[in-house]
Amino acid sequence: MRILALVPGGIGDQILFFPTLEDLKQNYKNATIDVLVEPRAKSAYRVCPHVKEVLLFDYKDRNGLADYLNLLGIIRDREYDIALTLGQRWTVGLLLWLNGIPTRIGYKTKNSWFISNSVPLKQEQYAADMYHDLLQGLGINNTSPLPKITLLKEDIQWAEAEQKRLDIKESGYILIHGGSSKLALIKGIDKIYPVSGWQKIIDDLQQKQPEIPIVLLKGPDDAEWVTQMKNDRPNLKITQPPDIGKLAAMIAGANLMLCTDSAPMHLSVAVGTYTIALFGPTEVAKLLPPSQDRYIGIQSPTGKIADIKPETVLEQIWRG
Repeated sequence: MRILALVPGGIGDQILFFPTLEDLKQNYKNATIDVLVEPRAKSAYRVCPHVKEVLLFDYKDRNGLADYLNLLGIIRDREYDIALTLGQRWTVGLLLWLNGIPTRIGYKTKNSWFISNSVPLKQEQYAADMYHDLLQGLGINNTSPLPKITLLKEDIQWAEAEQKRLDIKESGYILIHGGSSKLALIKGIDKIYPVSGWQKIIDDLQQKQPEIPIVLLKGPDDAEWVTQMKNDRPNLKITQPPDIGKLAAMIAGANLMLCTDSAPMHLSVAVGTYTIALFGPTEVAKLLPPSQDRYIGIQSPTGKIADIKPETVLEQIWRG
């Protein structure tokens, strides 16, 4: 049996879909599972053991007839028995129908004409649970597990060497990710917490626990943020993992992850690190697991992440 999951979105969306893949593999142990994702999300599957092949398609691009015909051929060659789609475009359902996939699962909408097994779309819940609802189309009705990932041995070894380089292996460390996503800003979604706010938080942490190193997580868009953060605070340490597996391994080794709503936040949940995340325009209830003391979301009262007071963050850090 071959199963295809069509999962638009970035790395965070893929991690939130991992529980669905996990349960799918549990219920269809001998099945081959492939995913069709955007190019920017391919790297997420380095830490997912349930998928055989990662196929690429830019869902958000202005795809023409030639693009869809090419995709039609790619899917047809693999002769899938089941397809699950997170997208709600009728064109995707048509594509699956044209391929002759007998079981086509998606959300019930006014445009879900070509879906054979539709399930209710409940957008008010944790996104991983919403994605997991798709399995109801296969008669799987159990509760969704939390996102989990599998770390490769080489990634764990890299993280151990990095901790040794930074001289933090014995002391433990607090990891901070500022969430400097240019893509989000282009979309008009500001998820970047001000440097001045982070600096106040850091100063308090260093005053009360000077023995715990603070490590800044530097991603592709974070160079300016890191430079500003280190200004007058030269004792801050920097790590720049080269891929998602090594990033996850560094997060797994941290005592605490402080971050904004971002892909590293979802990785932190997946490895079980104590996490405090800041939310502005996005919603805590949809992006962090409910009723979990290890994963704390701080929602801006105004919808602007800059309006979260450093004191509010510090209250959560020191509450225990």
